[in-house]
Amino acid sequence: MESTALNGRMARWQILLSEFDIVYISQKAIKGSAVADFLASRALEDYEPLNFDFPNEELMCIATTEDSPWKLNFDGASNAVRNGIGAVLVLPKGDHYPFTCKLDFDCTNNMAEYEACIMGLQAAIERGIKTLEVYGDSALVIYQLRGEWETKDSKLINYRKVVLGLLEEFNDITFNYLPRDENQMADALATLASMRPI
Repeated sequence: MESTALNGRMARWQILLSEFDIVYISQKAIKGSAVADFLASRALEDYEPLNFDFPNEELMCIATTEDSPWKLNFDGASNAVRNGIGAVLVLPKGDHYPFTCKLDFDCTNNMAEYEACIMGLQAAIERGIKTLEVYGDSALVIYQLRGEWETKDSKLINYRKVVLGLLEEFNDITFNYLPRDENQMADALATLASMRPI
């Protein structure tokens, strides 16, 4: 600030700050011992050291287990213009976790059903679920995943492979057919997703 060749911003600052009596003093480095002395002068009176004794040394981890499996309901909605999918994870105690997605590519209704199933299975895997009952209102998809029906449509073969790959993440998983009127929540999610503009 004391330079005679000030220009631009510094010159404006000097003019604006000249009415105040400001003195700049450069900061000197603080030695580590000064910080230690400062902390020592403010020591807590009631400090207790941490106790690192662990009474159950043979115990590796504590986990809760659920006797009842989680449930997954899925559904896909496909029409001439829009496609959407919906899935609902249901906890054993009854809590519901809905998932929905709009598909921005052309697909058949069965492709949308597989997409919904895959989305639900991935959500279950992300939550570490190992026992799952899967419910869907597409008899074709359910019976193909059970292995009771052949998958002949070339568009669905890769979808089935993806689902079978995801099944390796589960200890126990079952696929069950559910009539459409009993799968209303997943159906509503898929329909709403298909109606939503991108």
